[in-house]
Amino acid sequence: QVQLVESGGGSVQAGGSLRLSCAASGFTYSSYCMGWFRQGPGTEREWVGGIDSDSSTTYAKYVKGRFTISQDSAKNTFILQMNSLKPEDTAVYYCAIDPWGESEWCPKPANEYNYWGQGTQVTVSS
Repeated sequence: QVQLVESGGGSVQAGGSLRLSCAASGFTYSSYCMGWFRQGPGTEREWVGGIDSDSSTTYAKYVKGRFTISQDSAKNTFILQMNSLKPEDTAVYYCAIDPWGESEWCPKPANEYNYWGQGTQVTVSS
């Protein structure tokens, strides 16, 4: 059974930093596409960025240069380092993962990820 558990959320002032972790267990695919998403109050879930099993990363334009995604393969953990946080970054952050087939693109749309974490709240005050 695949399980993703996020941690590291909290409250911070604008300009501050937070580090989110996503611990994966039970996921046995060697080729995978992993994504971070967020959903703010009254908004749709939006993609933040992602990393694939080749360690290639991509970012949404609104976080590029401020957020960094990495992975610790030995610990099956994905990291979202968030710097220079803004009030508009306030949201529940989710990690998601899915097997990555040869003919598939990565990152994937949200509805194509089969496995999701429970989410962790990030609040940025001005």
